Amino acid sequence: MLKSEGTKGQLLSGKRALVTGSTSGIGLATARALHAEGAEIVLNGFGDADEIAALTEEMGATFNGANLLDVSAIEAMMADIGPIDILMNNAGMQYVSPVEDFPTDKWDAIIALNLTAAFHTSRLAIPAMKEAGWGRIINTASAHSLTASPFKSAYNASKHAIAGFTKTIALELAQTGVTANCISPGYVWTPLIEGQIPDTMAARGLSREEVINDVLLAKQPTKKFVQPEEIGALAVFLCREEAGNVTGANWSIDGGWTAE
Repeated sequence: MLKSEGTKGQLLSGKRALVTGSTSGIGLATARALHAEGAEIVLNGFGDADEIAALTEEMGATFNGANLLDVSAIEAMMADIGPIDILMNNAGMQYVSPVEDFPTDKWDAIIALNLTAAFHTSRLAIPAMKEAGWGRIINTASAHSLTASPFKSAYNASKHAIAGFTKTIALELAQTGVTANCISPGYVWTPLIEGQIPDTMAARGLSREEVINDVLLAKQPTKKFVQPEEIGALAVFLCREEAGNVTGANWSIDGGWTAE
């Protein structure tokens, strides 16, 4: 049994967390989970200004809308927000196309956001973490960090690479009190996924249940979507003191997808 960390909501009291891509989906659920444990949150992402304002009010958070495709914008963001204790590199994008037709600008953007942005935020966050003797870097990878699917060459490449990058910084930081891990979800139930169902039903002549079970969840043996809150809970665990010796790991949360 894990030891008590005090009253509920105090596990991460005094810690500051930056979660990229946190205005919706996995990032938002993780930001809320960290906030519930007392962390001060810095949100990042795109979206409706009023909705973002509501999120900052809800969590008492700050917001930085830096475009993570731009190195100078990342550097300005990290300088503006100052030292952080927890970094979750979650922002990402996807594009589907055969390799021979894959737009080069899409390839460059996916690698830049899914991989290179995590390098820049990490290199800029690490010095303060090392000085403090404590830090947590959590990278959102994917089941596609462990396996591949056709027509997703850039995404597969970026997610395999983020897993390798995570292992490297874990080794470099092994004696500093700073850990680095990645979380690899399967299909996660988000508004983006839900919105794809009607179009897929129409395109394939399938029922809603057939789209969910035979298309979207074809590779997940549990036939259940991963919930964003499940990823948030795993991120919280990785921030616990009891996880101080958990580093360089790739945590699958994919309904058994990569067990086969």
